[in-house]
Order: sequence, then structure tokens, then C-alpha cells
Amino acid sequence: MTATLAQGGVAASNPVLNITIFGVFVVVTLAIVVRVSRKKSAAAGEFYTAGAAFSGRQNGVAISGDYLSAASFLGIAGAIALNGYDGFLYSIGFLVAWLIALLLVAEFLRNTGKYTMGDVLAFRMRQRPVRAAAATSTLAVSFFYLLAQMAGAGGLVALLLNVTSGFGQAVVIAIVGVLMIAYVLIGGMRGTTWVQIIKAVLLISGALIMTAWVLILFGFNLSAILGEAVQRGGEAGQALLNPGKQYKNKLDFISLALALVLGTAGLPHILMRFYTVPTAKEARNSVVWAVWLIGIFYLFTLIMGYGAGAIVGPDEIKKAPGGVNSAAPLLAAHLGGTLLLGIIAAVAFATILAVVAGLTITAAASFAHDIYANVVRKGEASPAEEVKVARRTAVVIGIVAILGGILANGQNIAFLVALAFAVAASANLPTILYSLFWGKFNTGGALWSIYGGLAVTVILIVFSPVVSGKPVDAATGKSASMLQGVDFHWFPLDNPGIVSIPVSFLLGYLGTVLTSRKDPADTLKYAEMEVRSMTGVGVEKAVEH
Repeated sequence: MTATLAQGGVAASNPVLNITIFGVFVVVTLAIVVRVSRKKSAAAGEFYTAGAAFSGRQNGVAISGDYLSAASFLGIAGAIALNGYDGFLYSIGFLVAWLIALLLVAEFLRNTGKYTMGDVLAFRMRQRPVRAAAATSTLAVSFFYLLAQMAGAGGLVALLLNVTSGFGQAVVIAIVGVLMIAYVLIGGMRGTTWVQIIKAVLLISGALIMTAWVLILFGFNLSAILGEAVQRGGEAGQALLNPGKQYKNKLDFISLALALVLGTAGLPHILMRFYTVPTAKEARNSVVWAVWLIGIFYLFTLIMGYGAGAIVGPDEIKKAPGGVNSAAPLLAAHLGGTLLLGIIAAVAFATILAVVAGLTITAAASFAHDIYANVVRKGEASPAEEVKVARRTAVVIGIVAILGGILANGQNIAFLVALAFAVAASANLPTILYSLFWGKFNTGGALWSIYGGLAVTVILIVFSPVVSGKPVDAATGKSASMLQGVDFHWFPLDNPGIVSIPVSFLLGYLGTVLTSRKDPADTLKYAEMEVRSMTGVGVEKAVEH
């Protein structure tokens, strides 16, 4: 085993080695981004969707790179190590969610839209209000997702460099934000996609190495791994194999499951990836490739999570800088020492950079294309002007993400991502499904669904135990809530999905029915949209020539 630091028995790391590995990754990926982005173009399609030039296989690998975030690698491994069965729910939910995306969204969205979700809604509704609503929702989802990635960056580097001060971790988060902005400004979607492809290969390879190593140590006996994890867990160890260790309230468990399963089909940065392929067939191929890669990875998380519980132990994980998010890096340190720790940490760092770059370009595209070009300039903005606004927006989003990440530092990032899924499932998914499959759906219904679903979700999150009111953990001396020492929560569940998702569907229906006289649905446009979504006839190229 490796040497240990005084603080909580955390496996020692070599800061020089870790920084060197980080530096090599950043230099190599930036060089690739610069190389693939030499094609200078003022076209919005080139910046937003890389000219729809990627194959289904390439895009599928990139989707897996975009989807397998720090929550998947760091958060889920930690959740399984400490909570067992309840932690594995994240893996199951994230994977099953792709069936919804494949069957209900991928091909239809690719055929109907151009760059953003706002394009789909504006196809048969009043452009300015629905685009503003879609952009607002996209920015909200992206913000919650960015919080998780930034929090993961702070905890990861805190572990590697033994940075325990809040200021030091804030500096780390700021560096991640600056690099993220650089990837987006230099490479656009083309460069970001290649970063995600590289990151996906590294992440799945790293997880495979750790999984195989754990299995070899235990003679390829899963029961032995589970038994050792239970033994290391002490009095609460047996609870690792049963539901209820983390989510004692069954409604909390169901609410989280609903958010995870339905949220993927409404995630704007995932939806935008379907526009980077030239045909609907390639969009379907993208999802098939993504499902296989993501499914294999989530099987790895089961072994890595229980392996961390068995080899590292819950006490060491809780006391480490970064807490629950440190399970996977600590497992790497116990398995392969400082070198493997540095490599796995670099992979996790790559994961964070790739995902935040994808989120940033999506949010920037939504603001520039939907709000600036179509709401503020009423469709009169030139492509070059639109891209310029998108680049400036990316800088602003990066700054906001840095500030939010500092606030969320120390939270379980798998859980923070689940909140983003709840917002996506509540504000985006009902509107997308109604728009694609309900001929009477109108602008009023879209606005009620998006703004109502978003408002209900955010309000319930703010007044939930996630933000305030959770008891102090005896092991860490801190509350699991974002805000310490205050309690203003009144909503009892950690995830609002079980309430917010049905409410959003209901609001979409009521908004349509109650506004149908003054805002009737355009049945001819719906018929055109239905044919186009089913067949792909009339789909425009994403690149302006």
C-alpha cells in the first residue's frame, strides 16, 4: 500500500507527478483542438454543430464522453462505496434513461431541429416567446450540471495536492473554468467533440483497468467483494446490500428514479449532440454506440464502488479531501500507488473538462441563437455576429460556473447531477414530447410547461434538505446540505422529480386548453412537422454555405 498522510489516512500523492500528467493532457488536447479547428468559418453551424460532419460512431463515442461526467466516475463510485444498493440506483437510472432518449427523442429531434431545442418548439409556434423560454430552461439545466462538474474538480485536486483550504480549492475550480472557456473559444463544437472522444476512451479504459484489478484481487468473485465491503462497513455494512441505507423514505427513492430515467431525454447538451451528424440514421447509430459504451461503463462502477468500500473502507473515504467523491481516486492509490492515482485523477480531470466544455457551448448556443439572434435581433443577426455573441456568452457562463462551483464544493456530485436531471425532466421533456406528438399543443402550453415546470422544480430544490436543514455528520462535522448552520427547508424530499414532472405535464395540458382560443395550434405546421420528424424529408443542412 502507499504511504498515508496524517489527515484521515488518505493515500499519499506526488503533486509534481500529478501536475505533470494534468499538464500533458491539457497540452495534448489543446493542440488537437487547435489542429481540428483550423477551418475558420463564421458560419453558426460550424461553431454549434461542427457542420454535422461526424459519423454516428464518432458522435456516439462523443455522447458517451459528454454523458459520463464526473458524477458517473467520482460521484457514483463514492455513492456505491458508502450506500451500496442506493448508490447503484444512479448507474441503473442513467443507463435506462437512454431507452427513452432512443425511442422518443433522438431521431425526431434531429429531423425537426437545427441547432437547439428552441428550433423544435419554434417550428410551429410563436418564435420569440418559445425561444426565450427554451433558452431559459437550457441555461438553468446547464447551470445545475456545471455546479456538479466544478464541485468534482475542487474535490479531486484537493485530494491530489492535499489542498484543504477553501481558498485553494476555489483557485482550482477557477483554473478548470478558464480551461473550459479556452476549449470552447478555440475549438467550438468540432474541438469540443474531439476532446470528448479522447476523454471517453481514456475514462472507459481507466475504469476497465481498475475493475479488472479489483476482480483479480478477489479471484473474480463478486460475492467476495460484496462480503468484504460489508465487513469494512462495520455496523452499517449489511445495509450496503439492501435498499434504504441512503433513501429511507421510499418516495425519495422513487423521485430520484423518475428524475434519472426521464431527465436524459431533456438534457440540452445531449440533445444538441444529435445535430452534429448528417442524417437521422446516423443519429440512431449515435445512440446505439452510446448505449453500449455507457452500459459497459456503468457495470464497471458497480465493481469500482464496492471495490472501494472493500479495499479503502468508508471511514477513509469520508475523511479524505473531497469526501465521497474521492472513492475512485483512493481506490486507484490503494491498487497501483502514486502512478495509478495520478493517471486516474488525470482521467477524471479530463472528464470534468470535456463535460463542462460541452455544457458551455450548449448554453452559449442557446443564448446566442434563440435569445439574441431570434428574440433580440428578430432573425436579422448575421452568422458571424451570432457566433461572436456565443463566444462572449461562453465567457460569462464560465465565470458564473466558477462562482457556483465554489459554493457547491464538497457536495456529492452524483446527487447534484440528479438535480439537473430533475430540471431537465420537468421543464424540457414534457414540452418536447407534447410538441412532437400532440397536434393541439400550442405556444401557451409550451410556456406554461417550461416556465411552470422550471419554477416548481427550482422552488422545491431551494426549500429542500439539499440546500439547508440536514443533520450534521458525526464523522465529518458538517451537514450534507449546501448551506451550513441554517434550516429553512419545508419540502421533505431531496429530489423533486415525483412532484415537478407530473406538474409540468399537467401545466402543458392546462396551458394548451386554456389558451386555445386566443392562441390556436397551427395544424398545418404540425402536419409538416410530423412528416419531417418521421421521415427526415426537408431537413436543412446545419452548415451555411
